[in-house]
Amino acid sequence: MAQINPYIHFNGNAEEAFTFYKSVFGGEFAMIMRFKDLPGDPNHPIDEKEADKIMHIALPVGKSDVLMGSDTPEFMGRHDENETRSKISISAETKEEANKLFNGLSKGGKIEMPIADSPWGSYFGMFRDKYGIEWIVDYDPNYKGQL
Repeated sequence: MAQINPYIHFNGNAEEAFTFYKSVFGGEFAMIMRFKDLPGDPNHPIDEKEADKIMHIALPVGKSDVLMGSDTPEFMGRHDENETRSKISISAETKEEANKLFNGLSKGGKIEMPIADSPWGSYFGMFRDKYGIEWIVDYDPNYKGQL
């Protein structure tokens, strides 16, 4: 069966962001590749100031998910972090885990909806982290693994 994993882009601070995410989720990076690690292409040479930026990074989260990302080379333009309106949704296994993830990932960011019991029965919160990435943290005690 297909698997869906979030892939997020950064304006040169992917390594910093993923180090932060690793401090919250734990685990080890499955891959870190920098632009300088790519074979040289005379038609698209890597600018020296871009060489150490992240071309691909992967952080396993939980039993089967992977959070992935990269820096966007400057020649492709910058991302407007305030205009990103997609969210990464995390389903926690316990209320305690939901609190840990919400408090850890939202540190230094902007809380849009504090984590609390929701009218629909789950424990729910939303925020934009300090890197401009939007997150939803949810714990549903009635969720049985099927949507």
